[in-house]
Amino acid sequence: MQARCGLERRSVVALSALLALALVLAVQHFWTGRTQPVRAPEVVRAAPAGQGGGLDGGKGVAAAPGSFGQAGGTAAPEIVVDVGGKVRDPGVHRLPAGSRVEDALKAAGGVRPGTKTGGLNRARFLVDGEQLVIGGPAPAGAAAPAAPAGTVTAAGPTTPVSLSTATVDQLDTLPGVGPVLAQHIVDYRTRNGGFRSVDELREVNGIGDRRFADLRDLVRP
Repeated sequence: MQARCGLERRSVVALSALLALALVLAVQHFWTGRTQPVRAPEVVRAAPAGQGGGLDGGKGVAAAPGSFGQAGGTAAPEIVVDVGGKVRDPGVHRLPAGSRVEDALKAAGGVRPGTKTGGLNRARFLVDGEQLVIGGPAPAGAAAPAAPAGTVTAAGPTTPVSLSTATVDQLDTLPGVGPVLAQHIVDYRTRNGGFRSVDELREVNGIGDRRFADLRDLVRP
């Protein structure tokens, strides 16, 4: 190369060193850019409840009753209803707020065989302190289903409705009494232990003189 290109010996040595360095860099670049196998991460399974090893020395800690679904230890709102009549487990039951009549029946163990519940609205929302009597003795003519929402009942029941035993659905059949007013009557009955006279109906919230005059002959204590 020195004879053919007319280069000096020093230039030939420098050119050779430069080519060697370029070759080393090319080999290093190829080596670092090669395809490498990737190992999949190991799957870590959670230890079953009661067998996990933690700060408690491997002993499982049982969850406190009623803690499921509660954030930060705050109890979910509840309502208390009294379910009686022909159910398997009558008594006072605690249910989550927003429960319906169907939920109360399940909490009471279900309806006894042979009980007729055709006039019972299972989808109705429950309120705190409500008394729900299933299949109990009802006044004749008061067990007819309530009129659909938005309609006006032409006439009330032919037999007086008992203010002390009628359900919300039965009170709703009275003219001018909707679900809200029927619930007010039940709430008053619960607070005062029933009705001793028809005149006590005046003390229920939402019943004025005109409405009392319309209901006086259709109800009994």
